[in-house]
Amino acid sequence: MTGSAGVIALVLLWVGYLHRTRRITWLGALADRVGAVVNRPGWVALPIVMFLATILTALLGFIWDVSLHVGNGRDEGPLANPAHYFILAGLFFLFTAGMLAMVLPLDGKPGVAAVRITRTWYAPVGGILIAGAGLYALIGFPLDDIWHRLFGQDVTLWGPTHLMLIGGAGLSLVGVLLLEFEGGRNRPDPERPDGWLIWLMRTFAFGGLIIGLSVFQVEFDFGVEQFRLVLQPMLIVAAATVTLVAARATLGAFSTLVVVAFAAVVRGVVAFLVGGPIIDAPRNVFPLYLGAAVVVELMALLPLAKRPIWWGALAGFAVATVGIWLESLWVSAVFVDPWPTAMWPELLAMTIPTGVAGGVVGALFGLVLRGEPLPRPPVRRALVVAAVAIVAATATNGLISRVPDDATATVTLRDAEPVDGGRMVTADVRFTPADLVGEDPEWVQILAWQGGVGSDSPGRGLVVDQLRRIGEGHYESTEPVPAHGSWKTVLRVQDGRMQTALPIFMPEDAGIGAAAVAAPPEFTREFVAEITVLQRERSFDHPAWLFGAASLLVLVCSLILIGALSWGAARINDRYLTAAPQTSSVSGG
Repeated sequence: MTGSAGVIALVLLWVGYLHRTRRITWLGALADRVGAVVNRPGWVALPIVMFLATILTALLGFIWDVSLHVGNGRDEGPLANPAHYFILAGLFFLFTAGMLAMVLPLDGKPGVAAVRITRTWYAPVGGILIAGAGLYALIGFPLDDIWHRLFGQDVTLWGPTHLMLIGGAGLSLVGVLLLEFEGGRNRPDPERPDGWLIWLMRTFAFGGLIIGLSVFQVEFDFGVEQFRLVLQPMLIVAAATVTLVAARATLGAFSTLVVVAFAAVVRGVVAFLVGGPIIDAPRNVFPLYLGAAVVVELMALLPLAKRPIWWGALAGFAVATVGIWLESLWVSAVFVDPWPTAMWPELLAMTIPTGVAGGVVGALFGLVLRGEPLPRPPVRRALVVAAVAIVAATATNGLISRVPDDATATVTLRDAEPVDGGRMVTADVRFTPADLVGEDPEWVQILAWQGGVGSDSPGRGLVVDQLRRIGEGHYESTEPVPAHGSWKTVLRVQDGRMQTALPIFMPEDAGIGAAAVAAPPEFTREFVAEITVLQRERSFDHPAWLFGAASLLVLVCSLILIGALSWGAARINDRYLTAAPQTSSVSGG
């Protein structure tokens, strides 16, 4: 795959070289023709069209990939999963779209904020940021393979290199919005006003951004989250506040409703393709953000909206309280794990600071996209750094969990009606100590997954049974779960900070040297760290410092990307505010 990508890259570089040396004219002519439709320079219009096609390809591949891991388990290799080709192609051409925006401008600077590459070559900031985000995501692919060789296959979305793949793709939408802003200040026909098509295109870009920021939640969407449930509302608030506050500030009344409608349609289509009869993989749902959108629209009616930073903070607070309560109604209706009442104090302690921070960042982004001055550099830098620190702190809190000492469960299994000859069981579970779990836990469930994708498999490879409470420390099944073949069937418990599990049935796995775990009619087993059961393929046979150093490397790369996006937004804001109004455009050809 590296060789194939290298050959394609050389071809694209050759085309770019021919364009830059004016030996071909068709690329510039095509870009200008597309740009004429929306009154934007070719170096904006053609890359954005290319970006839209490629990001949708990557999204489909990503959701498909997660569903295959949920239904089938680990891959045989980096190219054994068909969804990886969609992801890789999407990310590769996402990077190419950014490079296209950099290569296309020929005659002078593409706007006052353009960055000098060589003596005669200037590139728009938005193009640089898209290419940088795409490169960051692409680097995650080979690093992911190295990571698995060092630490085993961490079958979780939240593996550090996995976060690079999805984070780069999601944050690339910031570059797209900034590139469109640059194009709007360099219109081919300055006298021609922007119409509804441009407004809709910007709205869809914000819809793409909220989808991009939502992909960190996808394990919750499938019901196989491997971290504490309180992270889900925090992540929803972070995505909602940054995107919807910026969208409302930039695009005006009712724009947030269009943003969330677009996101719901795209996610709905992808969910149908993956979980429907076409791919036939485990089903997934997704947050609506409708409550958050309504709250932001109402907050925009306040006089405080004239003070953007303070309004963003207040709107973020409202989303983190009223908005997330409205979202909880949808979560209770369609998600596998609703939010218990006992979780709400910690939930609000995480969502409120995250919401305020996200609202401030959204307000700053809105100022940039409206062409209004940002606060002084020390102030805006402090606000962004504080926002990153707040999100890091709340995310860290969500990752902290404990495993109970000397806790066991006695499980009595009863055979149910077989499915395609495979053993199905129901369970009667008694905890020791009996007060191990309170009356309102996040979940007490049996998870059976990785049984094989397809409509002939129970749940298409995923079954989650929320156990019914009979009495203190006593639970029973509500539906049969599989205990045969390649299924991994696990008893899971999360109650506050306690998160633990024990195996019910596990097949032998010669690939990782794991012995089978039988499911006799009755057994007593000790609760262990959930990660050792759900991430069975993960290897802990390595020096502790090596995992820490590798994680630190990924963190540094991520902070560089966030810093680059902040730099690009500030550069555009500063340069366009101090420059004379733009009356002409740099041609793409």
